[in-house]
Amino acid sequence: MSMHFSLLFMILVLAFLMGCALSQAQGLNTSYQPSFQDDDKADFILNNSYIVLNAIQVTPDVSNGALIVNMSGRALYGKQFKLWSENKGITRASFNSTFVINISPQTVPGGEGLAFIIAADHNLPQNSEGQWLGIVNAETNGSGTANIVAVEFDTRKSYTEDLDDNHVGLDVNSINSIKQVSLTNFGLNLSAGNDTLVNVIYDGKNMTVFVSLRDKDGVVSRRNQAFSESIDLSAYLPQNVFVGFSASTSSVTQLNCVKSWVFQGSDIGDGSNKLLWVYITAPLVTILLMSIAFLLLWKLIYRKKQLVDSYDNVEEEIKGSSMAPLKFRLKELKRATGNFNPKNKLGKGGFGTVYRGTLNNKEVAVKRISKKSTQGKQEFIAEVKTIGNLNHKHLVKLIGWCYESREFLLVYELMPNSSLDKYIFSDKKIGVEGSMSATMKWETRVSVIYGVAQALDYLHNGCKNRVLHRDIKASNIMLDSEFNAKLGDFGLARTILKSDQTHHSTKEIAGTPGYMAPESILTGRATVETDVYAFGVLVMEVVCGRKPGNQILDSDYSSGIANWLWELYGYGRILDGVDPKLEEEYQVEEVECMLLLGLGCCHPNPHHRPSMKTVLQVLTGEAAPPNVPTKRPNFVWPAMPPSFNASDCSLAGGQLAPFSDMDGR
Repeated sequence: MSMHFSLLFMILVLAFLMGCALSQAQGLNTSYQPSFQDDDKADFILNNSYIVLNAIQVTPDVSNGALIVNMSGRALYGKQFKLWSENKGITRASFNSTFVINISPQTVPGGEGLAFIIAADHNLPQNSEGQWLGIVNAETNGSGTANIVAVEFDTRKSYTEDLDDNHVGLDVNSINSIKQVSLTNFGLNLSAGNDTLVNVIYDGKNMTVFVSLRDKDGVVSRRNQAFSESIDLSAYLPQNVFVGFSASTSSVTQLNCVKSWVFQGSDIGDGSNKLLWVYITAPLVTILLMSIAFLLLWKLIYRKKQLVDSYDNVEEEIKGSSMAPLKFRLKELKRATGNFNPKNKLGKGGFGTVYRGTLNNKEVAVKRISKKSTQGKQEFIAEVKTIGNLNHKHLVKLIGWCYESREFLLVYELMPNSSLDKYIFSDKKIGVEGSMSATMKWETRVSVIYGVAQALDYLHNGCKNRVLHRDIKASNIMLDSEFNAKLGDFGLARTILKSDQTHHSTKEIAGTPGYMAPESILTGRATVETDVYAFGVLVMEVVCGRKPGNQILDSDYSSGIANWLWELYGYGRILDGVDPKLEEEYQVEEVECMLLLGLGCCHPNPHHRPSMKTVLQVLTGEAAPPNVPTKRPNFVWPAMPPSFNASDCSLAGGQLAPFSDMDGR
């Protein structure tokens, strides 16, 4: 931290000394001296734009407004800027563009606007006058072929989507802004004919653009930041781009002038961006340096505060739980795993990596959540709070947690035999606790299914507050040293808060494709019935030794394991679906019962799926398997329960357990 403040101090001192020197030489004032000269024309690509009167006139500067009706223009720096590279993954450049614009209406009202642009093509699009601001035209608007990102300074409300005739916006391949802010509240009027100082920063590491504006008498700082927006420019633009300005007029006209400009980009490894081009006067250098100092200072303070606030929030929420697990320090977990030594890696998934470790002479599994994972702070808190309040022999035990230095880590009991998917989807040998065949015997498979069913029944009916897991799948079923199944990964789990509502809705679809009930994909709702559906898919996987769907080339199976098995059942050949690795070492009646149970759990109508209590009764022989039709019913929504009537809404048990509402994602 001290190094950062030393740098800030040096910048501030430099800015101060330069300001003093300027004030002695010419008097420090805010009237910018001319920046652009005739000789600068060779450095620019000018399309219907000019360098005259010591400034860039992005559209012609003439006193007769009638001569600049329906005009568009572009002025781009002639050397391309390397925006990103693919050396060992995508590396994105950062840049800082500071410029002074002056927009003077020639009609009342004036129009249309000016823009700072980053574009693949230096050519001015045909018919890009009027509302198009020289950015796109009617053919390319909204198309990925436009390859352009712009910060627009719009002086006319040309679309119903426009906020007003005085706003700044961020445009991506379109004139319709993905982000826009009115400048009226900033005390700025783009059409007043005054100089406006603009700062556009792109943070390539965090993929965020910052746009700030100020009148000529001020210093650009976070206090006058118009907006910030997360955007990956590499997703919309090629590696090499042109930067500069565009503008347009229509039947209403204005003069679009850029009086000063400094652009500086970071080098991303190949030296392509070492050039810094500057068209700027000394007073603006002072302002720029001071702006950078303020921005750096704000970033340091804001990030530190953000980390502290975020950390306190995580700890506060977790400690509010009555059975909160232990909190570990990051250095403890680094020591336990050999600083996350690759040799200790147990597995890796979309969430991150799991490492074997030793804490207090006990082996553990440390789950280190990737910073690129979609599992963020809320999912982390949900997992800790949910599983921390649960206690069942068929649930993986959460020992502790750590959130430090922006690292999310979870500490679980070590499951020596890894996850279920490694045994039912592979013919290879697995080196877990010695070399052993991946083939799992029938008795063990039955035991695994029964263990998962017990865990789900506990979550739905046995714990204080009902819990939905929402991500039941083979890779989340862990096996201990005796091959007892334990359900893990509660990152998507939710605890019921209210029992008088019918469902839990999410903004994003949660779960794993292949295991998700059709109604959850359609509506985004999670219920106990959607958990039952995923359990049914799991049953079929374990018995058939096949993945849930869209994983293999068999055309009869590509639509999903449930469709495939239902079709076999309709032909009277359901036993053809049994995993051939079992070599018929099973009881036919038991296998048929298990497969019918799986199909029943995957019934398209959620009201026809058995509850987990009923599932356990089927598995113990206390109840017959579900009555499954030979042809899979069509999915219809909304689904009606059998003999539907108003009184059925209050059913409290059996196969038609009511849907329950849960806390938001």
